Amino acid sequence: MTATPFTELAASRHSVRSFRPDPVPADVLDAIVDDARHAPSWSNTRPYQVALATGARADRLRAAYVERFDQTLDVQHKKRGSMARMVLTGKIPDGDYPVWRRYPADLRPRSVEVGTGLYAHMGIAREDRAARDEAARANCRAFNAPVMGFVFVHKGLMPFAALDAGLMLQTLFLAAASRGVDSCALGTLATWRGPVDAEFDVPDDYRLITGFALGYADDAPVNGFRAPRRPLVLVPAKRPDEQEG
Repeated sequence: MTATPFTELAASRHSVRSFRPDPVPADVLDAIVDDARHAPSWSNTRPYQVALATGARADRLRAAYVERFDQTLDVQHKKRGSMARMVLTGKIPDGDYPVWRRYPADLRPRSVEVGTGLYAHMGIAREDRAARDEAARANCRAFNAPVMGFVFVHKGLMPFAALDAGLMLQTLFLAAASRGVDSCALGTLATWRGPVDAEFDVPDDYRLITGFALGYADDAPVNGFRAPRRPLVLVPAKRPDEQEG
């Protein structure tokens, strides 16, 4: 069976981790956002909101996120007493959800696999802490993408609000890809809420669940990395369907 245009589009979208500074034209960005409204939603509630930052606002957010990331380095390096010091100084992450939680045992190998593959692709050795820190710091800069996005979900409709937000964001990413605009989800930005609240008037009932980047990929080697795309896991039936016999 030959690939359909949609199959080719879906397969072409991948996470870009280095962007050109070229801005996304306003009409293109508006069209991408308009396409995202066609995503399905639980009882059509649309329990999410999106904030978009460009220009000087995006630059301020980049700086704020890098500052907060650097304040947590001792904790990430597991230095003795670092967690207590971070709490005492009031520099503990203020995100709405615990981003730093360990992945479930059955899912952790997938995370390790993609992380190991990415760092190997970038030529970063496991013991090169400075290079690993800088690679993580690049996430906080949204890889210098011209558009930084933030997704908020309504706390009163969880977990369905998170489901709807994911449907919307993938629709947005595919709409971007159809116009030659690259993207990357940035879950690490949900570690901190303060930088976003300083720039946007977010309603009280909405919680920050992820960030994302939009723009145009540059020719950096990192953009040649591709994460594994596993087949969808189908849950086996407990007994054969009557029609199967």
